[in-house]
Parts: sequence; structure tokens; C-alpha cells
Amino acid sequence: MAARPFENAFLHWVLEGGHGPYAPDEMFIDRKRDGTVRGVIYYGSQLVVAADDAAALDAFAVETRKYPGMRSFVGPKRAVDGIWNRVKTWHRAPVLVRERQPLYALWPQGLIEFEDAEVRQARTDETELVADHSARMILGELGYDPRAQRSTFVAGVRHAIELGCWWVWIVDNELRFQCNIGARTPVTAQIQGVWTPPNLRGRGYATRALAATARRLLESNPTVSLYVNDFNAAALSVYDRIGFTRVGELSTYLFP
Repeated sequence: MAARPFENAFLHWVLEGGHGPYAPDEMFIDRKRDGTVRGVIYYGSQLVVAADDAAALDAFAVETRKYPGMRSFVGPKRAVDGIWNRVKTWHRAPVLVRERQPLYALWPQGLIEFEDAEVRQARTDETELVADHSARMILGELGYDPRAQRSTFVAGVRHAIELGCWWVWIVDNELRFQCNIGARTPVTAQIQGVWTPPNLRGRGYATRALAATARRLLESNPTVSLYVNDFNAAALSVYDRIGFTRVGELSTYLFP
């Protein structure tokens, strides 16, 4: 995993004691006879896998039978596709597949400066606002509304806000932009949930706000990173303008 610090940021974060609303929260490591790690897999609210070795993927496919209720499979494309190809004969079919999700990283020297935006960490009294916009983003991108389990979803957002993970740009009580930090490792802080409400798009808010958020995060992190669906041309354009560089590719399989 160390050879791919951006693709495997989530697993690094979990191994280092990362916090989050993940259950049942179990991890397995597959090793060669000499003790060398050849793969890692995590079972929580999602399955996350890192493995290039076919034998490791074979072993993980067997282990996955114990966890038939995963909402999604996520990870480097080769590993995720490898798991799916080994379990698809018995596993329920995905309702959505994001086959190619380019992964980007940004170093301090690569950051392009834009007009500043007054981004800041969200406050707990803004939990409902942040949760509502987050749910709208998830519904649009993944096709399901997390508010169906509202209390659990809002509690997860509140917990992330308490940990200082959510960043917002709010002007006159109107949210212009938000994002949150998922995994954080010694190499990178991984941004997710990048969102500008549809009625405010096309005004440059996302570019200004994400650049400002990245600048603040780079004060205490060597890099920031994120991943995006390959068909999201608007987002790709924003990331290119800010100075992000492509460093890998992920895939996601979402299940009912």
C-alpha cells in the first residue's frame, strides 16, 4: 500500500486509527509465506480493497462471502474489478458502477492562486444545512437518498463536523460551497463531497472555494487529494485550473 499512498489513503487512515461511522469495521491482511503483505481489505459500511496479487484477491473473495450486505465496493480500479469478477456469480448485482474515477493530488507548489473565499470549518449548529446539501449531492451522484435513515446520516455529519472535517463557504446564510475531509494520512488529506448548489454554479464559486480550502489544508498537510467521476467535465475543469495532478484511478460499485 505504501507504493500507492493516494489510491490507498482510506486504508492507511483506518490502519492508523481513523475515526468514522463505519461498522462492522473489520480489516484483513493477506501475506505471502515470507510475511510480505500482498493485499488488504476492509469491511465497514463499504468494502475497500488494495491488492495487485491474484492470490490475495482470491482469498478476499472467499472472505467477502461473510459480508453480503456491503453498500459499495471502492478502491483502485484493478483491485475492485478483481474482487467483483470473483464474487459476481453469487453476489447481488450493482445498481450503479462508476468504472473510472480519476484520482488527483495537489502539492503546495502546484496550487494556482484565485480570489480568496471565506471558507471555514463548519459549526455544529450548521449540521442540518450541511447534511441537507450532502444528501442532495449523494442523491444526484449515487441515486439514493441517505435521509431515508435520517437520524443516522445526520449524526454522522455532526460527528464529522465535531472532528473539524467539514469546510463551508456561507454568505448571508446561503451555502455556496462545501466539502469534507475523509481520510487523512501522513501523505495526504483526501477531500470528498465537493459541492456547490446547482442554482449557484457557473459563477466561479467552486474554483475559488476549493482553492481556498486547499491552501488552508496545505498549511498542515503535505498534499491534498480527491477523486471524481470521469464524465464530470465541470469538476475536472475546476481541478485542472486549481493545479491538481492525476495520480491514479479508482472504481466504485454501488449495491441496493
